[in-house]
Amino acid sequence: MMEEELLLSEEEYQKSGVHIGTQIKSKDMQDYIFKIRNDGLYILDIKKTNHALIVASRMLSRIDPSQILVVAQRQYAFRPVIKFSEILGTKSIVGRFIPGTLTNPQMKNYLEAKVVMVTDPLADTQVMKEARMIGAPIIALCDANNKTDYVDLVIPTNNKGRRSLAVIYWLLARQTLKSRGAIKDDSDFKYSVDDFEAQL
Repeated sequence: MMEEELLLSEEEYQKSGVHIGTQIKSKDMQDYIFKIRNDGLYILDIKKTNHALIVASRMLSRIDPSQILVVAQRQYAFRPVIKFSEILGTKSIVGRFIPGTLTNPQMKNYLEAKVVMVTDPLADTQVMKEARMIGAPIIALCDANNKTDYVDLVIPTNNKGRRSLAVIYWLLARQTLKSRGAIKDDSDFKYSVDDFEAQL
């Protein structure tokens, strides 16, 4: 496999803690683990994270943004998800996901989605269940401890850290705009990682 261009320097990726996994690793995530650190934390492979972001951005760029739903139950992901959706014009739900949102047209907050993106498969179980029922592919940010059943595209990353969540959603927003042809160059993207980072 030829070396892909990194969307962010390895140093910047590392500074944001994107690669810092958990102390527990699932069988599903085995292939995305780079090594285990002395303190027992599993370290994710940044090149695989980078590759998944490129694939996800191509996929998202081909779908009408109003048909993309991005969800997050974790508080640190609220701001990154809201910002991502604002820039790309996707739908987002942060906080509690109301059962039936994707499957019950009678509900007043019913949504149609062609693709669902989740921030943590452990927390976002209900939306994943419904995405499966309607046949929408699932893109998921997966940490070392996540199971990946029903996930169609795994983005291996620290899905709990404030900075790492900001960096992942920031990169994905920028790259999706590039894939869409909406911007030519990284420098055309007028947002910084700080715009995406949850405030304490």
